[in-house]
Amino acid sequence: MKYGKYIESKVKPEWKDYYIDYKGLKDLIKACQKEAETGEASFSPRTTSLTVQRYNNTKDSSQELFFRRLERDVEKVNKFTNKLVEEMRASLKSLNSKAEKETDQDKKDDLLKEAQRIGDDFLGLEKYVNINYLGFHKILKKHDKCLPHAPCRQFYVAHLHQQPWVQGNYSDLLVSLSNLYSKLRGDSSGEKNEDAAQGFTRSTTKYWVRNEDVSTVKHHVLQHLPVFQFDKNIFAGDAQLINSVYMDNSNLELYHGRLDKKPGAIALRIRWYGSNPPTMVFFERKTHKESWKGEESVKERFTLPSDKVVAFMDGEYTLEAALADQEAAAAKKGKSLSQEEKEAYSQLFTEVYKAVDSKQLKPLVRTQYMRTAFQIPFDATVRISLDTNLCMIKENPEDGPSCAATGRWYRDPTLAVTRTEITRFPHAVLEVKLSLQEGQTSPAWVQELLDSGYLTEVHKFSKFIHGSATLFPGDVRAVPYWVDDESVRASMLASAPSPLEGASPIPEDGSVAGGAAGGPSTSNGSPVVAAAAAASAARSKPRTRHAKAATPALDELQHPLLGEQATLKLMPDREQIAGFRNAGLSASGGAGGGRGGSGHPGFFARLLGLVPPPPPAGGGGLRATPMRIEPKTFFANERTFLAWLHMAVTLGSVSAALLGFAAGTDDDSESTGGAAISRHLVELIALILLPLGVAMCGYALYVFMWRATNIAKKRAVHFDDRVGPLALCGAVVVALTAITLLSLVDFFELLAAAESGAPSPPPPAAVPGAAAGVLAMGGGSAAAF
Repeated sequence: MKYGKYIESKVKPEWKDYYIDYKGLKDLIKACQKEAETGEASFSPRTTSLTVQRYNNTKDSSQELFFRRLERDVEKVNKFTNKLVEEMRASLKSLNSKAEKETDQDKKDDLLKEAQRIGDDFLGLEKYVNINYLGFHKILKKHDKCLPHAPCRQFYVAHLHQQPWVQGNYSDLLVSLSNLYSKLRGDSSGEKNEDAAQGFTRSTTKYWVRNEDVSTVKHHVLQHLPVFQFDKNIFAGDAQLINSVYMDNSNLELYHGRLDKKPGAIALRIRWYGSNPPTMVFFERKTHKESWKGEESVKERFTLPSDKVVAFMDGEYTLEAALADQEAAAAKKGKSLSQEEKEAYSQLFTEVYKAVDSKQLKPLVRTQYMRTAFQIPFDATVRISLDTNLCMIKENPEDGPSCAATGRWYRDPTLAVTRTEITRFPHAVLEVKLSLQEGQTSPAWVQELLDSGYLTEVHKFSKFIHGSATLFPGDVRAVPYWVDDESVRASMLASAPSPLEGASPIPEDGSVAGGAAGGPSTSNGSPVVAAAAAASAARSKPRTRHAKAATPALDELQHPLLGEQATLKLMPDREQIAGFRNAGLSASGGAGGGRGGSGHPGFFARLLGLVPPPPPAGGGGLRATPMRIEPKTFFANERTFLAWLHMAVTLGSVSAALLGFAAGTDDDSESTGGAAISRHLVELIALILLPLGVAMCGYALYVFMWRATNIAKKRAVHFDDRVGPLALCGAVVVALTAITLLSLVDFFELLAAAESGAPSPPPPAAVPGAAAGVLAMGGGSAAAF
């Protein structure tokens, strides 16, 4: 479907006058193209004179009309968006004031319906903005394609990105809507815990969410859980920037331990919140435990001043000094640390330092994202977090000094981030964290969210593992299963080093990882801004590093992280999303779908494998989890090939024996007419069996090579053969039928010869029956494969 038709199908009738005039802009591009082809001189002069009068019939060119119309549509969308946003803000402010005073339940229900209407309008506004935003991109791309001599896309896209309706942060609407729902529900807050050392035990499940579905998921969740704001004085929006610096050594020991899910495998990270430089950070340790043993994985953390992190990792910041700082910080708040808190802090502090020292851990990868948390304040029974704008960055630059060399524990924000030092994850990541009592089930609205189709469960997904596997492809010995998914393939290839660049090694000491440090960027101190500002420069700036020419033997040992094509599809198609109100109907084809109808394939079409298999009862025809291909799969393919080859050789041997027998009887000059008929029958049977054996050999070889190629490349295809066995068994049945009919004809001819007094033919007439028996045995075995 062309985009013009797409816009017409998606236009909201009451807003139809406020969309981009895509058809009008497209007609102006055609007019510009016609003017360029004919050389028509219709233009506005670029200079003017105060003493020379312009011609009255001078008209603007179609090019200028296009730019004027484009700017008018941009302004139209901007004004309409601001108008709707202000109306929503006013309505929410009025509803919040009413909700504080209202006590009647019926009136609260009316307010709840009004809040839901405003939420739906907000989602509609987001779709309106996205349609227009994509429309401007499409029309600018079409302009540059049709008029390559006058490109304008790059400039106008940059201009478009500066528009308030694109740059604007409307998260305050969601926060206000969340507060309204919370008041109407009557949520109560738990108790705040600011212990120096904190422990968490909860069940966590992670999901991927498409970026276009983020607001829909947010609206559903905030109807049941409020947006959690840890500190409203500092944090006013619905999302907060989170930085996490993960630590590992040059062997990626922690990465492989977490990937293999070894008992006791740990992950260490330093986390801080907000866009400002960190002052107080959380040193966190995540420990994997075996759930089948009844154990639960645990996350523990303790606070540490930012300026003491390097000293802590070097062993210069002692436990006594850390406890003194913690007690001083608690005293400023009018509190004191209990003995249990001191012991917990001391134990965790000591264990983390021993891990850092013994494993020689250094900062490796940073994850950066905006997190929206949904939780009743300080009540962790049900907590949902949604991470958007997720990116992973190498903490040690490739062409600059490492963190250890500069005495830092996180990357210098003034250094530019090159293409191979950053990867942007294409989806949002949602975590559902439940702390339920034994026998307690998850709330119904949570189950509705999981069944809506907007979420795709990715078992044991880890930002640390994904970032390490993507940014250090030459150092990892194994990769997670989700890297084969087609939806993340483009983002991983965008960060993959080119063959000339190679994979940069992990610095083991304070030496410089590459050449001279890159020039300072135009960053304002935020790593997100620094990464974005340097991305385009990294694409255009040639790399100065020269890789050594690889030998053929070395090339055979170097395998790329990604294969030739994606082999996994975790995200369902848009058509399979059921939504919240009619969950399950889309996957099953409707509530009243029957078995009849002309759209269903026939029996033989299903039998021959001409139609795909029906989807499972749970909905969705594609596997949501990958299939592990083990070495025995190759051996099974070889055994199947040899079984087919055995039957083909059997048929060929019988055919050759029959032909040899028939040739041996040609020298018998005393053969009667019946003997000649039997001899020719034997030859005919052999000529039927021999091509069948050759066909089986060729088909077996083709299927063997096809399966071996797909297994080696881990392609997501069906390895079973639905057509071949049926076709070959059908050929065997035809051959047996032909042999039976020929034998019957020969038998009746022998009877006729006996009645006429002719001598009985020699015994070879019994051979076709024996050959048929061997073929029947072979055909039955072949059908079994």
